[in-house]
Amino acid sequence: MRRAVLLGNPESKRALYLQRAAEGAGLPLLTMDWKDWKTGIPQDNIFLKIDPIVWESCSLEELDRLTVEYRGYLQALSYMRREHNITFLNEPEAIELLLDKRACKNRLLQEGLSVTELLSEDGKRLMSVGELLERMEEKRINQVFIKPVRGSGAAGVSAFRWQPASGRMALYTCALQSAEYGLVNTKRLRCFTGKEELLPLLKCILALDCIVEKWYAKAVYQNFSYDIRVVMQDKQMDFILARLSQGPITNLHLNNHPLEMSQLGLPSTVLESIALLCEQSMECFPGLRSAGIDILLEKGSLNPRIIEMNAQGDLIYQDIYHENKIYHHQAQMMKEWLEA
Repeated sequence: MRRAVLLGNPESKRALYLQRAAEGAGLPLLTMDWKDWKTGIPQDNIFLKIDPIVWESCSLEELDRLTVEYRGYLQALSYMRREHNITFLNEPEAIELLLDKRACKNRLLQEGLSVTELLSEDGKRLMSVGELLERMEEKRINQVFIKPVRGSGAAGVSAFRWQPASGRMALYTCALQSAEYGLVNTKRLRCFTGKEELLPLLKCILALDCIVEKWYAKAVYQNFSYDIRVVMQDKQMDFILARLSQGPITNLHLNNHPLEMSQLGLPSTVLESIALLCEQSMECFPGLRSAGIDILLEKGSLNPRIIEMNAQGDLIYQDIYHENKIYHHQAQMMKEWLEA
C-alpha cells in the first residue's frame, strides 16, 4: 500500500500545518519522528518529505559536526531509496548540496545565474582577518557579508564594514564569544565597533569556515532596506514576501518586518525577472521540488541576485497563519502521487 510520510518533529509548526493541509485534502499522512527514523519508516512504496532536524545546541563551533551527522542521515535515506520504492519531495542529495552554501553558490555560478558576488574564487575560505582585509582592499570593496558554509537562521552570519583610510570598522552579528560554550548564536543582532572586541570575534567567526560575499546596497521601501523570500514548488512561485530591516540582516526572527510584495509597487518587469531567476535556479538542482530562495534587489537598478537557497525553507508564518498555501500544495503533490 502506498503511504505519504513526513519525517521530522511531530510537534513542530512544519508538521502541524502540513498535517492540517493533508486533512483538508483527504490525505492520510504518517508523521515520523527523527528519533525513530531508522526503525519507524515504512520500508516500501512511500512518498517521503524530509523536514530538518531541530538542533538544540547554540554553539556555532558545533555546526560542522551536526551537519556531518545530518548528511550521514541523508545519505542513509538515499541508500534506502535504492533498496525500497521511495519517492522524495526533495531528494536527499539535493538537500545535502544546498546545506553547503559554497557548493550551492558555485553551482549557480556555473550556470551563469545572477548571484551575490563571492570575494574569493569559488568561495575559497579566507583563513584570517589579515587575508580578509587584503582581499577587500584588492577588490576595492569596503563592506562584506561573512557566512558559515553550514547553518541556517542567520547562525553566525555577519556583516562587516571597513574604511581603509581611517581604519574604522563595524561588525554586525548574532555571534558572541561565551566563556562556557565558545562562539554561540544569540539570535540577537549586535554591532561592534571597538577593535579590542571586534577583531577577536571576527577571527573566531572566520575560523568556522565561511564564504565571504560583497555587501550590496539593497532596494529601499519607506526608509527600510529589504530583500525577498520566494518559495518555489513544482516549478511555480507559491509564495513571495519582502523582509524589511533597518540593519544589514533581514531574517524575520531578528524583529524585522514582513511586507506583502504588492505594497512595494515593483514594476512588472522586475517581478518577471525575479520569477525567471527563481525558475532557473530550481533547474540547477534536478532533485529539488521545493525550496526557499532569498533574492536581493540592487538599490537603484532593482537587478535581482540570488543570496542563497534553502531546500527546507518552506515554513513561512505569514502563510501558515493565513492560507497555508505552501503546505496545501505539498499535500496535493502527495495525494496526486498516491492516486497515480
